[in-house]
Order: sequence, then C-alpha cells, then structure tokens
Amino acid sequence: MSGTDCMFCKIVGGQIPAEIVREAERTISIRDINPQAPTHVLVITREHYPDAASVGQADSGIMDEIAREAHEVAKAEGVAASGYRLVFNTGGGVGQTVFHVHGHVLGGRGMEWPPG
Repeated sequence: MSGTDCMFCKIVGGQIPAEIVREAERTISIRDINPQAPTHVLVITREHYPDAASVGQADSGIMDEIAREAHEVAKAEGVAASGYRLVFNTGGGVGQTVFHVHGHVLGGRGMEWPPG
C-alpha cells in the first residue's frame, strides 16, 4: 500500500478526521477509535513507513521520537507514574491492521505479564 492509499497518511494530511492528542514535528498522536484500555493513544509517524521493521531499517531516529512522544502522551493522560505499555504490531499475523507504523500507548489499568 502506498502512502496515498493509507488511512493514517490521510489522517496526518487532514483528509480524515481524528481526535488529536498531541502533534510534534515528525509524529501525530490520536485517540484509538477501538480502545483496548482506558488510555489508548496511537503515536503515528507523519512520514509513511509500513511497519516498525521498516522504520528500524531506515535508521532515521524516528523510533526515538515515537518513544519520546509516547511518554509525553502518557504524562498528559495521567498514566506515566503508574506505568504504561508501548506496543508495535508488525505484520497482519499479529494484529497490524493499518500498515503505517504507529505505537499504541496503553494505560489506565493493570497489564501484568504474563496475563493471569
């Protein structure tokens, strides 16, 4: 899928509405429309990369920025002190449904591992 067909590229470009939580130079953070936790925010790159592996191969420093923004989101959402999870799905077999790299910031409830 090219960036022009990508739902997240369209959100970044303002063609599809979303609830924006934060904006930074290289990322935009939006509320997930199907939240899996009380806090569920997606940190999306403005530039199109299909998944976390492709971002790592690009070696552009964007993963650092995603992690920084995820922490800023967690602070703003009030979950930084209690803890939060930052999740990347890479590939359809593990649940990636939008093939544009994005980190899921999840918090606001217990998420012990392994699940009990």
